Amino acid sequence: MIYLKEFILGGEADIIRNMRNIYNSHYPLGIFSQMGLSYLEFEPITIFYGSNGVGKTTLLNMIAMKLQASRRNINKQSDLFEKFVDGCSCTMINQDELQEIKSLSSDDIFDYLLDVRAINSEVNRRKETIGNEYLRVRENKEGLQFDSRVEGSYEELVKRVDSRRMTQSKYIRSRLANNNMVQHSNGESALEFWQNEIREYSLYLLDEPENSLSPESQIRLKQFIEESARFYGCQFIISTHSPFLLALEDARIYDLDKGGEISRWQDLENVRTYYYFFKEKRGKFE
Repeated sequence: MIYLKEFILGGEADIIRNMRNIYNSHYPLGIFSQMGLSYLEFEPITIFYGSNGVGKTTLLNMIAMKLQASRRNINKQSDLFEKFVDGCSCTMINQDELQEIKSLSSDDIFDYLLDVRAINSEVNRRKETIGNEYLRVRENKEGLQFDSRVEGSYEELVKRVDSRRMTQSKYIRSRLANNNMVQHSNGESALEFWQNEIREYSLYLLDEPENSLSPESQIRLKQFIEESARFYGCQFIISTHSPFLLALEDARIYDLDKGGEISRWQDLENVRTYYYFFKEKRGKFE
């Protein structure tokens, strides 16, 4: 599905003429005009590729601001940035089916992983507490009894019964499950983040989504994005260095290192560097 059909970068002459030296920085002026990039046309999956500092994230942020995309975190830009974006234009189609427009960055992943780490720490603390509880009630040699006049007597009875019929690990798991506590690795959590954020019939701008993902997880994310675009009405605009995400099926790739020309993934410098390296080491795999 295509929602954003085209994006046209605005001219800079009028802005420069009216600047009157009131801005400390001219960012983002000159970044794209110097490379001759003024027009972008989009497919269900479109990729911005290029070296660090070439303007991939800037371009994503401009499009996100123009489309008023939602974000998990505030992304404050300068007045000059906003003026430049005001001068840009875009063409939207199929808007009656569009559910949301969202911009997601690698910073969002790191914030999410910090939250997961805090949850994992709490899980570990709960495991230790419940494990000690198991040993305490299991070692209690008194007979099983319940006294309704004593507060907490029933709960204590349940613990003692469970401790005698369960192993320690099963006792701990049963009580963690009741609190919906589940531990994940960083890679699993990062992949889960993308799977939770992406919904059908939506437009997503993703800034280096490969961060914190292993090669295996990047391949799984690639497959998830392809399926979301093909079967669930999603459109993706992605900034990436990942050779796996650069291989997204039927993606249009703008190589910003070459002035924004459309390239095949197998012709990109980053991908060919991997190719030649593994080709040289081919004998090691045979």
